[in-house]
Amino acid sequence: MNPHPDTAPPDTSVAQAQPRSWTVWVALGVAVLALFAALMVWQKLSRVQEQLARQSADAGQQSLEAKAWAKQAQDTVKDSAARLGLVETRLGEVALQRSQLEELIQSLSRSRDENLVVDIEAALRMAQQQTQLTGSLEPLLAALKSAQQRMQRAAQPRLAPVQRAIEKDLERLRSQPPLDLPGLLIRLDEGVALADALVFASQAPVVAAAPRSGAAEPLSPHAPWWGAGFRQLGEQLLGLVRISRIDAPEAMLLSPEQLYFVRENIKLKLLNARLGLLARQLEAARADMAGVAAAVRRYADASSRKTGQMLQLLEQAQQQSKTGEVPRLDASLAALATAAAGR
Repeated sequence: MNPHPDTAPPDTSVAQAQPRSWTVWVALGVAVLALFAALMVWQKLSRVQEQLARQSADAGQQSLEAKAWAKQAQDTVKDSAARLGLVETRLGEVALQRSQLEELIQSLSRSRDENLVVDIEAALRMAQQQTQLTGSLEPLLAALKSAQQRMQRAAQPRLAPVQRAIEKDLERLRSQPPLDLPGLLIRLDEGVALADALVFASQAPVVAAAPRSGAAEPLSPHAPWWGAGFRQLGEQLLGLVRISRIDAPEAMLLSPEQLYFVRENIKLKLLNARLGLLARQLEAARADMAGVAAAVRRYADASSRKTGQMLQLLEQAQQQSKTGEVPRLDASLAALATAAAGR
C-alpha cells in the first residue's frame, strides 16, 4: 500500500526528451564546426595546391631556363675550348718563333764575338811583328789598348778571360824598360876599336923571374976570379928557362898570321852582333857576343887591362840586350784562341 496516495510519479518522458535535444544540438554544432573546419582545410588545401601548381610551373620554367642556360654554357664552353685550342696553337707558334729568334740572336752575337776575337788576334799578331821589326813597344801598346776598349764596349761575359789577359799583358809592357839600341851600338863599336889593342897570350911580355935568395948574396972579396964567371953563366942559363901555367896551349902556339885572323874574326863577330841588333835578332846578337867573349878568354892575355875592358864591355852589352827582348803575348793569344774555340 502506498503511504502517499495523493502524490503522482514524475513524467520520465519529458525528462528523457530534454537531454536528447541537447545532445542533438551539440552534435549539430559539432557537425557544423567540423564542416566549417573541413571547408577551411579544403580552402587551405586548394591554396596549397594552387601554390604547388604555381611553384611547379615556376620550377618547370626555371628548369627550362636552366636547360637553356646549360646549353648556352655548354656552347660557350665548346667555343672557349675551341678558342683555347686556337690560342694554344698560336702560343706554340709564337714560342717556336721566339726560340728561333733567340737562336738567331745568339748565332749573330756569337758570330759578332768570333769576328771581334779574330780581329783582335790579327791586330795583336801584326803589332807584335811591327815591334820585332822596329824594336818599339808602341805598336803593341796601341793594339792592346784598342783591344781593351773594344772588349769593354762589347761587354760579353764569355770574353772576360780575354779582357783580363789583355790587361795583364798591357801592365807588363808598361813596366818593361825600353831597349837602348844606340847605347848598344856604341858599345859594340868600342869593342871593334878595342880588338886592335888586344894583347894575345903568345904576345905577352916575359916576366922576369924573381932572383933566388942564394943568388942575391954578394961575392966575397977573397973569392976566386973564376967564381964570378960561373955565377954569371948560371944566371944566364936560368934566364933561358921560364916556367908558367898555360890553360890553353893552342893560344901560345899561334903564329903572327894566325893572330891576325883571330883578331879579324873577333871584329867580324862584333859587326855581326851589330847587324843582329839592327835587324832585331837579339838571340843571334847575344850568341855572337858570347863567341867573342869565349875567343877573348881563350886567346887573349888574361893579365892585360885591354882584355878585362873587352870582357866587361861584352858582359854589359849582353845584359843590356836581354832587357830589350820583344815581349810575347802568349797569355792574350791563348785566351783569344780559347774564346774562338767556344770553350
